[in-house]
Amino acid sequence: MKVIGLMSGTSADGVDAALVAWPKGEGARPFELLAFQETPLGDELQARVHRLAAARVPGPEALLELATLDVELGERFAEAALAVAEAAGVALSEIDGIASHGQTVAHHPERRATLQIGDPSVIAERTGCRTVADFRARDVAAGGEGAPLAPFFHWAAMSEPGEGRLVLNLGGIANVTWLPPDGDPDGVIAFDVGPANSLLDGVVTTATRGSERYDAGGARALRGRVDEALLAELLADPYLERPPPKSTGRERYGLDRAEQLWKESQATGRSLEDLLATLVEAVAASVASATRLLPSDRGDPGASSLARLLVGGGGARNPALLGALTRRCPAASVQGFDAVGIPAEAAEAMAFSLMGRNALLGLANHLPRTTGARGRRILGEVVPG
Repeated sequence: MKVIGLMSGTSADGVDAALVAWPKGEGARPFELLAFQETPLGDELQARVHRLAAARVPGPEALLELATLDVELGERFAEAALAVAEAAGVALSEIDGIASHGQTVAHHPERRATLQIGDPSVIAERTGCRTVADFRARDVAAGGEGAPLAPFFHWAAMSEPGEGRLVLNLGGIANVTWLPPDGDPDGVIAFDVGPANSLLDGVVTTATRGSERYDAGGARALRGRVDEALLAELLADPYLERPPPKSTGRERYGLDRAEQLWKESQATGRSLEDLLATLVEAVAASVASATRLLPSDRGDPGASSLARLLVGGGGARNPALLGALTRRCPAASVQGFDAVGIPAEAAEAMAFSLMGRNALLGLANHLPRTTGARGRRILGEVVPG
């Protein structure tokens, strides 16, 4: 089956589109990535998404902006789907379906609420393809956190018998998936660790007044020095202490928090480079701490089983982050997703492609233990083509 996966993460900087050919049965292997493309959303649209998610749209205008962005993003997702099909040289009539994660603008599982926009009806209308969307809502309705969902793909496509692997996605939020050596899906552990690029990018954007959107190549962080007092404060965050299943997003680690950190740094004379270096170290330390939750054969959590740390997401291109992870997780081999045959930049879109395939086949497409849902479900609502 040929299914296009569409993904726009917490950064809202663009739409990732992956066209993947999957087996028609229950198994995910062998699969083939036929094409992958990144379609930028542009600064203006990105800023509007962030304003809406941060509740900075004035009350009388908020509903209008929500409805408008729902349609506009649907159009952009449709454009991304059309572009990746063209890049693969595959006619739309040969596409079995499109699976769209949508753009998260609110995620409050404690209130049994999550909201992703990017109208799937627009996608179906523009492409003529069956479109699956709103994956998170069913998981939340079943008592889950609605996240993380990618662990289903990690287990199906990246597990290896005999090797304990930790899959780390460094997107706006850092999330991990533990793949046990025995390959048992009920042994998979996954959760959102805490902030990653959401604060790093937010601090850079705030400090430079938008002239820079991220720390290119981790250059600023590499020049900085870690502020140990701030690091201790960041690591005392109550969210980091919560046991899984758990999930988080920009409602906790978004623009407000980034602006607060930069304001405090200006007041204390802390440079942007030192703030970024400290945030990088906090990400690595929180990931290292998360490994203590992994199973062990000898009472030293995680150490006996973890052989490889596979890193993907935008943070995988940040040498400062990778260096900090290597220091903090010395027992594991730290590698990119590419080491197991999956392009790091395409992984999240591929994950939703697989989830869409399963939804269209009537197969479960999540791991309830990782989200806290009451049992296996078929996530996603289907709009006919």
